Amino acid sequence: MEFVDYYKILEIDKGASEADIKKAYRRLARKFHPDLNPGNKEAEEKFKKINEANEVLSDPEKRKKYDQYGKDWQHAEEFEKAGRTRASRSGQSGQRAYSGHFGEEDFSDFFSSMFGGGQRGYSGGSSGGVKYKGSDYKAELHLSLSEVYSSKKHTLTINGKNIRITVPAGVEDGQTIKIRGYGGEGVNGGPKGDLYITFMVRNDTDFMREGNHLYSNVELDLYTAILGGEIVVPTFEGKVKLKVPPGTQPDTKIRLKGKGFPVYKKEGEFGDLIISYRIKIPTKLSEVEKELFTELSKLNHDGK
Repeated sequence: MEFVDYYKILEIDKGASEADIKKAYRRLARKFHPDLNPGNKEAEEKFKKINEANEVLSDPEKRKKYDQYGKDWQHAEEFEKAGRTRASRSGQSGQRAYSGHFGEEDFSDFFSSMFGGGQRGYSGGSSGGVKYKGSDYKAELHLSLSEVYSSKKHTLTINGKNIRITVPAGVEDGQTIKIRGYGGEGVNGGPKGDLYITFMVRNDTDFMREGNHLYSNVELDLYTAILGGEIVVPTFEGKVKLKVPPGTQPDTKIRLKGKGFPVYKKEGEFGDLIISYRIKIPTKLSEVEKELFTELSKLNHDGK
């Protein structure tokens, strides 16, 4: 396997912090995302490498192994275990004990014997050895609030492979789900690792979301607030008519049952839509309107 410099791919140095890695990944992922570069094979390939680099460097354990073992980081645990076994056998025969560190030649010997290479070195790691689960992968999927209102299929590029998944309606910003068996290949016939997907959901609507409930502000003109009437308000699935009772006060809240956001993995269940009325005070009155309001004011004071 050819060595791939993940730090170079994300345009950061080896001393970069977790925040630096996250910032670099998001910047480059937006720049080379296939949706923003349709038909650009070079950008698509770059996007795959950026995701691969982020999967490793954003995970402290994987990063540590990558920094120590380079291209063979995924098999570091097997190598270290084999080293300890070899040291134990050496100790039993009176030879030098395991020091906890091997040189590049030892490392090459181990992988040659483990995966069918040369004959020298440790012989206990053959294809019939211990089975190990493959590495877990991490990825981010950027979606809009409108896109997660209903279940839809989306394609992710993970480690150079396209994976098509169905995203259930109602996922939240920052939520992480696990998909079994979509990680790295196992060792010696071991099971594949898992894929962890974190959803980054941006709000592309005028609604505010809190869990399964949606919130919105609706303006009422002064006359409708005082006299009552009928208005049309937007919901996520279209417009509905509402009756406004006479004398409606500012910040009056109306709850529309089942007009909120879908409940995650509970088909047919929805939160509520809570509407807050904002009374719009007219600022440009005609002379006639001013006179009428003056008369109303007088009547109001005379009636007290």
